[in-house]
Amino acid sequence: MKKTAKNDEAVLFREDLKPSDCRDILHIVRSSGFFSAEECKIAVELFKERWQRGPVSGYFFLFAEREGRVIGYTCFGPIPGTLTSYDLYWIAVRQDCRHLGLGRVLLDRSERLMAGNGAGHVYAETSSRELYTPTRHFYEKCGYSAEAFVKDFYAPGDSKVIYSKNLAG
Repeated sequence: MKKTAKNDEAVLFREDLKPSDCRDILHIVRSSGFFSAEECKIAVELFKERWQRGPVSGYFFLFAEREGRVIGYTCFGPIPGTLTSYDLYWIAVRQDCRHLGLGRVLLDRSERLMAGNGAGHVYAETSSRELYTPTRHFYEKCGYSAEAFVKDFYAPGDSKVIYSKNLAG
């Protein structure tokens, strides 16, 4: 575990999984108000896949904890069929811990983990809906560029925006 401090409260970061993380992931994604029931189910499925299969699953996690409680996490992994591309599948922070800079720290640490495993590029997708405007601004502030816009991908009027960032330098 690695420590960082924000407002005198220690935040610990870990990559190892605990059985309770499944419950915590579900709580975090539900609390955000962004994700549908189906998307919440997918977040849990990725955890279960990693728990059962280990690193061969291709899913890697970084958890942020404060006072023994998971307050945010990322899930990422190499994109099958590519040489050095990774997907950022999830980045989520508990609703009551948002706007403290934790998302940026989680993303930065995750990018370093990916780069350390040979990632050259990372891709993240999000919705074009107005609700996701802060998410798109977050990626842009973190050095990501909008690479693609897939019209009506999720539903009519709800397009997919794909962001990328070069991690190679």
